[in-house]
Amino acid sequence: MERHGVEEDPVFEIGIVVPKRDDKQEIDGHDCIEVLVEEFRKMGLIVERVIGLQNEFLKLAAPIKILGKAAAELQLKKQTHIGVDLQFEWDEIEAFIRQPDGSLFSWHERLLCYRHILYGTVNADKPIMLNFDSEKVYWELGESLLRKLESEGIVKEVFPLHDDTMRKQLLRSWALNWWDFTKQPIDEICSYYGMKIATYFTFLGMYTRWLLFPAAFGLILHLIDFGSLQLLVLPVFFVSLVMWAVLFFQFWKRKNSALLARWQVNQAPGAGREFKAFELEWSWYQCPSELMKKQGSDKITEKEVYQREEWFGRFMRYRNDFVVILSIICLQLPFELAYAHLYEVIRSDLLKFGLTVVYLLAIQYFTKIGGKMAVKLVKRETSKNVEYRADSLVYKVFGLYFMQSYVGLFYHALLHRNIMNLRQVLIQRLIFSEVLENLLENSIPYLKYSFKKYRAVRIKRKGEKGSFTGKFPRVEKEYLKPAYSASISQELEDGLFDDFLELALQFGMIMMFACAFPLAFTFATLNNITEIRTDALKLLVMLRRPIPRRDATIGAWLNIFQFLIVMSICSNCVLLVCLYDREGEWNISPGLAAILLMEHGLLLIKFLFSHIVPEEPAWVRANRMKNATHAQNMCSKELLRTISGGQKMFKELEKNE
Repeated sequence: MERHGVEEDPVFEIGIVVPKRDDKQEIDGHDCIEVLVEEFRKMGLIVERVIGLQNEFLKLAAPIKILGKAAAELQLKKQTHIGVDLQFEWDEIEAFIRQPDGSLFSWHERLLCYRHILYGTVNADKPIMLNFDSEKVYWELGESLLRKLESEGIVKEVFPLHDDTMRKQLLRSWALNWWDFTKQPIDEICSYYGMKIATYFTFLGMYTRWLLFPAAFGLILHLIDFGSLQLLVLPVFFVSLVMWAVLFFQFWKRKNSALLARWQVNQAPGAGREFKAFELEWSWYQCPSELMKKQGSDKITEKEVYQREEWFGRFMRYRNDFVVILSIICLQLPFELAYAHLYEVIRSDLLKFGLTVVYLLAIQYFTKIGGKMAVKLVKRETSKNVEYRADSLVYKVFGLYFMQSYVGLFYHALLHRNIMNLRQVLIQRLIFSEVLENLLENSIPYLKYSFKKYRAVRIKRKGEKGSFTGKFPRVEKEYLKPAYSASISQELEDGLFDDFLELALQFGMIMMFACAFPLAFTFATLNNITEIRTDALKLLVMLRRPIPRRDATIGAWLNIFQFLIVMSICSNCVLLVCLYDREGEWNISPGLAAILLMEHGLLLIKFLFSHIVPEEPAWVRANRMKNATHAQNMCSKELLRTISGGQKMFKELEKNE
């Protein structure tokens, strides 16, 4: 790995798990593992073999030059000093911008290079018969060795390894640094975990800092009795909340744009993620004759294919959305309303507690079924990439959780107008549920790891028929740790789904029922300060190193947060009318008029404030325009040279004739 312009000793970043065998066993012919190690070394990788308690592990590292050559073969695009993404070439290494920590490649790019090297070990000579125990493996000509051994079950798994030096540094400066509250080493997190996880923690830190204002305001409303002015203070509180929420997300968009520029990602705000701002097509660098050949292709057929794929993809998405919405209305809505009604009718606290326990167990089952159904539907959609499929899954599954989390609260607040029951449920979910969830998401991975480690040691003791006193290899500890995966789908989403879902549900609760329980913002702030450190500890200590994702935005979650702001405007307008009606004799005509007036006024405020703050800082826009102009000038000059050279060649041919 190379940092700050100095090539350091390579770090072992990939682990491969193979079965452990008896050292006394004799091997005839070509041994699978020996051939695999030899092939990796031929590719330039550094291989270290580690014997574990149950398996054998191959730790792999690659010098920067080997990764650079792999990046050139993959034709990876990296940003240059003129702001244009060009295909990487090892001989032109000085033209490319380095990462914020000084390294040449990001963690995502290094993993792509490792994958290219590992699965690029093909048989280029002649077919070979490989031996493994009593099994025979035929390695055919042109076949990938690693893929062949995976299909035969000899290679159990390939997984990323933690860098102990970087992990200890992040533990000191991030996970265990409680004094800075929301301050985090974002660049180091991006370098170690990738852009997607770094973006999540940037959002979490900024959201927590911004929560300090409504938390202080809500605490003042809870501690001070304003008397007759209470009904005036609550509307002021909520109007300020709407402005706060709109401004927060506008400033988050600015922050996200600055992060994209900082991490050398050419993407304009608001643009689709498949389009990169001012990214040059490779056809610009092709000669005019090749361009003319492409222009002469059958454009009508190509247009029909694109149109067919576009409308078929839209039809599949709309159909799947309809199926999810219909399932929520027909299956989940009656179940949620029945629970809320029984909770309102039952007077015994013990029976309420028992009903809540049954509800929580049942709703976990319903949500699990709904998540599996959403995953199957998303897999049938025609999506551009994994991130788009993940966004589609987020929308569908959040619909299930929205119904699960808020229908009962709406029932207490709007139908029965029972503010006390509403506050009790909010306290239960904001304090007990979040605390319990934090304990579970950190304790369950540790318990899983401890159980696997205990089983490995126990099996080893039985095999040696005595007490085991050997050393437990670190790479085997990494292998036994759980992966950072989502609770709904390990294929389309990683653990960020659950972390973002927790934030979105919290935001919905504190915003949609703010007038009924202003103190909720204080609880949310304290929870998020703890969440930053516990999530950091979970990633650094409890789990394996995650597979990085390149996307550097919060994706579909931004639209979900914006939707929750609109829903909070509607729900709090109704709550304010109910709170003003102390005698419980609410007349529907003036009540609806008041709700509509407040709702339209607050929606107008949201619209106006969303246009006050630009989504992109001026310096980011200026740098992008400057780089685009520079790139256009260079391409124009290159094109003129090509045309001029072609004309000179044509004139010389005419003279010779």
